[in-house]
Amino acid sequence: MTDSKLIDQVYNRLVDIPIIDAHTHLIGGRLGATGLHDILLYHMAVSDLYAAGCPSGSRLTQYPGKPSDEEAEFRISESLPYLKYVRNTAISYGIRIILRDLYGVTEPVNQDNWREVDKTVRERAQDRAWHREVAKRASIERFCTELARSEEGQDDDILDYALEWAFFTRCQWGEYDTALYELERCWGKFPDSPTPIGLSPRPATERVIRSVEDVREAVEWYVDHIPKDQVRSIATHISTDIDFRPVSESEMRDALASRKTAGPQERDVYASYVNELFLTCLEERIGDSIVLQFSFGAEPLPFETASRLSQKSIAQVANMISRHPGIRFQCFLSSRHANQSMCTLARELPNLSLAGYWWHNFFPGTIRQIIEERLDMLPVNKQIGFFSDAYCVEWAYAKAVMVRQQLAAVLAEKIASGQYTIDDATSIAFEILYETPISLLRLSSSETS
Repeated sequence: MTDSKLIDQVYNRLVDIPIIDAHTHLIGGRLGATGLHDILLYHMAVSDLYAAGCPSGSRLTQYPGKPSDEEAEFRISESLPYLKYVRNTAISYGIRIILRDLYGVTEPVNQDNWREVDKTVRERAQDRAWHREVAKRASIERFCTELARSEEGQDDDILDYALEWAFFTRCQWGEYDTALYELERCWGKFPDSPTPIGLSPRPATERVIRSVEDVREAVEWYVDHIPKDQVRSIATHISTDIDFRPVSESEMRDALASRKTAGPQERDVYASYVNELFLTCLEERIGDSIVLQFSFGAEPLPFETASRLSQKSIAQVANMISRHPGIRFQCFLSSRHANQSMCTLARELPNLSLAGYWWHNFFPGTIRQIIEERLDMLPVNKQIGFFSDAYCVEWAYAKAVMVRQQLAAVLAEKIASGQYTIDDATSIAFEILYETPISLLRLSSSETS
C-alpha cells in the first residue's frame, strides 16, 4: 500500500497544475448552480436516489428551460428521506465536497436545514465573480461546453464550444428511426440544442425524409452548416446496439419504405448509411480542423442509461476510424472493461485519442484503473486527463478534486515502485491535464494565458 504521505505530497503538486475541462454543459452568463437542486439533484445523483427508492428517476427540467421553484422544491423534498441511503456513494461525496468547500455547509442536508442551504446557494446564483472564483479554486482555466449554451458569448474568455446538434448513431429507448429523425430536425435549420435523452413524444419536424436523395441533401446541409470557426469539436454518441456495416443505396431505399414498421434491422441500416455519408462529407469538407468526440458504452434505459459495450462494436468503431484518416476522433468511454481495448486502438490508430472518465466510469476505483492503464499504454499526447461533464461550475470543482485525488494515488504508486520520479509524475500530470487538451482541441496560447 502506498504511503499516504507520498500521496499527499503528489496531490499538493497537482493542486497548482492548470486544467482544461474538455467537455461540460455549462451555460454562458450563468455558470453556477441556481439553487440547491442543481447540486443535490445532478442527474448522476438522481440515479443514486432512484436506486434507493426515490419515486422520481427523471432529470429536472433541462436547458433551454430550467426547473421552476415549485419543481425544485418538490424534487428536493421528495429526495430527503432517501439521502441517508446514498451517503456511501461517490456522487454523494461530490455533493459534500461542494457544500463543504464552496458553501461552508458541513452538516448533512435534511428536512430542517435544506431551505437555508438552498438560500445560501441561490444568493450566489447571479454572482459571476463567484463562478470565476470556483473555477480558480479548481484550477480550471477553460471549459468546453455546448455552442447552443453560449448565451451570446457572455463567458467567451473562459469557454470554448462543441457542436452538439444531431446524434445519428445514438439509440433512444423504444425508437428505431432515430438517425432519420435527427437528420429531419436539423435539415434546413441552424445549430441548436441536441435532442434530450428519452424525449417523448418527439416534436414534429418541418421536413420529412422520404428518399435516399433526401438523406444526401440533409447530410450535406448539416455538414455545410457546422460553424467550424466557432467550435473546437463535434460531440456525438455511438451506440453498441447498432450493427455498423456497409449499406448500399438499394438497402437504404428498402429500409426507408419500411419506416412505419421499422425494427432493429432498419435502425441499423439507417444509422450505418447516414453515419458513413456524414463521415465522408465531414472528411471532405472540414477535415481535421475540429475533433469528432464520441461517447461510447452507455445505452438507453427509460430514464438514463446503463454501461454496455460489445467487442463487436469496438471492432466496428476501429474500422470506422481507420476508414476516415482525415478526421480526428476522440472517445469518451463509459465502459470500464473496454478501456484496455480502446487503449490498444489508440496505440494503432493515429487519429484516435481518449479523454477522461465518462458517466458510468466516473467512480474512484474505475478512475484509478483507467488512469493506470492509459499511463502505461498511451503517450501523454494521446490522452486528456479530465473532463467534468458538469452542468454547473460547482460540479466541475467537485469532479476536479475527485480526479486529482485518484491521479495522485496512481502517480504515488508509480513513484513508490520506481517507475516515475516525483518530477516525472508532476510533468506527466501537467501534460494530460493541460498541454494535451490544448494541443488536441487546438486552443491558442492567448486563450489559455
